[in-house]
Amino acid sequence: MRTVLLLAMITVSEATIGVFVKLVDGRIPIATLNFFALAFAAAFLLVTVPRATGRPLDFPTDNLRDTLIIGALIALQISVFNYAMTLAPIANVVIFWSVAPFFSFLFAWAFLGERPRRSYIAIFVLALVGIVIAKPLAGGHVAGNLVALADAAIYAAMITYMRHEGRTETDNDVPWQMTVAALVLAPSLILAGPGEPLATIPYPALGVELPVLLWAAGLGIVSTGAAYLGISMVLRRIRADTYTLVDVIVSPVVAATFGWLVFGEVPGLSMIVGGAILLATGGWMSREMARRRTRASAS
Repeated sequence: MRTVLLLAMITVSEATIGVFVKLVDGRIPIATLNFFALAFAAAFLLVTVPRATGRPLDFPTDNLRDTLIIGALIALQISVFNYAMTLAPIANVVIFWSVAPFFSFLFAWAFLGERPRRSYIAIFVLALVGIVIAKPLAGGHVAGNLVALADAAIYAAMITYMRHEGRTETDNDVPWQMTVAALVLAPSLILAGPGEPLATIPYPALGVELPVLLWAAGLGIVSTGAAYLGISMVLRRIRADTYTLVDVIVSPVVAATFGWLVFGEVPGLSMIVGGAILLATGGWMSREMARRRTRASAS
């Protein structure tokens, strides 16, 4: 039961990313917003991870290089994903991001020497059909769709590097990686400016005015920090491939639902059909790759 609750927490946390980005309403430049989010996430994880794991949060002197590289990749991946959210509806971004397993397959083939199987090729062809149906180059959100696809490649590169170095998100290094990510984006305060973090936005339906910084904090603590904390805990209870299936299939559906409920974003029929194919094939590819790694480790 606790595992199910953790998976639900991760899914909801990740699904709120687009909601918080859009609620900021452009009052904070996206680069600065990303810095605020990662700073809040780092502070949250530095406090909560030792309590959750029961282990002291030692500075990673033995793998400082990996911590720096992964932190920089986290900064890049989260920044590109959040930027895509400013350019396209939530459903578009999460659906085109869901092709990440296919980039992982290509990178594992190119850099880890994992030869593709026939089933991979068949799944890849189906995914291409899904992309064609979803029409990323049509409509008024071409830039956001392409940025989301690029972010899928960045995410896959990060995961491939972590696999190559034998690192996983269960390590206590995650808070330090998030700290590095925040430091990487710190210059945005000067380059892009702080924006209006203390400005308030009225919400007549609620009868209140809320500061923009509240949404930046939510993006960091709820969408990023809580998600990473949940991942580090749930991977101690279930196999990584099981979590990946939930992440690739369920999280995008929940995120798209939030986009509809909060902002009235309704994807077109082609996006729904193509997206369904992409989500299904992404989950299938993740499962096939996980099975192969399981067989390889057992032999």
